[in-house]
Amino acid sequence: QVQLVESGGGLVQAGGSLRLSCAASGRTFSYYAMAWFRQAPGKEREFVTAITRSGGNTVYADSVEGRFTISRDNAKNTMYLQMHNLKPEDTAVYYCAAGTISLATTESNYDYWGQGTQVTVSS
Repeated sequence: QVQLVESGGGLVQAGGSLRLSCAASGRTFSYYAMAWFRQAPGKEREFVTAITRSGGNTVYADSVEGRFTISRDNAKNTMYLQMHNLKPEDTAVYYCAAGTISLATTESNYDYWGQGTQVTVSS
């Protein structure tokens, strides 16, 4: 199994940028397809973006396409989410997840989850 720890969240003004990190330990990081999900207050957790084991392919939710970039460094056992042009509606707890199905967009396809990091975007 793998343990995941997110970091990099915080408070930012609309239009600003943040970079989230997800550090993995345990089983070989490169074995897992990875993803970011988020949960806003009072809403269900939703898919944000996913990346394949090698990092060669990605998929994004329409709401973040063109503003967010997912990447991973298998040598550092870390995944990243670079977020630009942040909007108040991006405010949420962001979770990283690991699974064995590449580019899956549903929670049930991921076996391991981090504890989440809060991102707050002020208007």
